[in-house]
Amino acid sequence: MPEGRTGSGRLSLISALITIVAAALLVAIDQGIKLWATVNLAPVGSMPLIPGVVELRYYLNNGAAFSILQGKQTFLILFTGAALLVVAWYLIFKKPVKKLEYIGWLFVLGGGIGNLVDRVMNGEVVDYINLLFMDFAVFNFADILVCTGIGLLLLSLLLEEVVARRKKEELPPAAEAPEQSDGAV
Repeated sequence: MPEGRTGSGRLSLISALITIVAAALLVAIDQGIKLWATVNLAPVGSMPLIPGVVELRYYLNNGAAFSILQGKQTFLILFTGAALLVVAWYLIFKKPVKKLEYIGWLFVLGGGIGNLVDRVMNGEVVDYINLLFMDFAVFNFADILVCTGIGLLLLSLLLEEVVARRKKEELPPAAEAPEQSDGAV
């Protein structure tokens, strides 16, 4: 994670650049895979990756996760864009201290931008990973990033809670009051 809470303008600029480059790299990977899927999967529909387990299936989703909000592109673009601006601002200007939190937010940002690019450019998102062993939505690399990022954020919160409880348990007990004696020996 880039360091950045030192107040150094140069360090903050480097931190911001690292965040921007890392997010751009995640978006580039996502868009590259989607381009491959469009060129290679669209003509054939699907191809097995691990027979009976996972196939690559070309699917265009004009909704959000699990195809909810179908056809609500303007809402999805505006909501996602606003949320991603908040995440980007937080990463660049607030700079999470915990590495796990930073990586979680970075994954959410990269995956969110990847799917937002699809929505803005094509009106729908290219999905291509289909799990055959269970009834699940077709998804893509950007979706994996967002879900993994959220998982890392939850793990970061959980670990923070565990550390706080352990610190609380390590505190010395309050000084015990001297025992009251009734004078009996």
